[in-house]
Amino acid sequence: MSEPTSTEPSDPAAPRPRVRITYCTQCRWLLRASWIAGELLTSFTTELGEVALRPGVGGVFTVEIDDEVVWDRKRDGGFPDLAPLKRLVRDRVAPGRSLGHTDRHAAGDPAPAAAGAGDEA
Repeated sequence: MSEPTSTEPSDPAAPRPRVRITYCTQCRWLLRASWIAGELLTSFTTELGEVALRPGVGGVFTVEIDDEVVWDRKRDGGFPDLAPLKRLVRDRVAPGRSLGHTDRHAAGDPAPAAAGAGDEA
């Protein structure tokens, strides 16, 4: 039997968190909601039990984890940037898990410079 990796749940039978993204159909935000859903499923391959899209109206765009609102477009002043949203999700579903470059950029580490960038001849 193999040891679980950091992305495998220790108990596969345990219930895993449910993410629900509610988006405004009048505003045609389905594409944005589905893109975010795909990004979360890609980043949290085994930590999430489900990512659901729920149509709404009136400019709604919320992201919930097990009925806790972690992002609300009206409350939080717009749509979430992906990196902060992934950190919010990670903090609830896999605390302590590294998000790689997403965490490094949040800590203020500069992105590696391209070879030759800024070099003068």
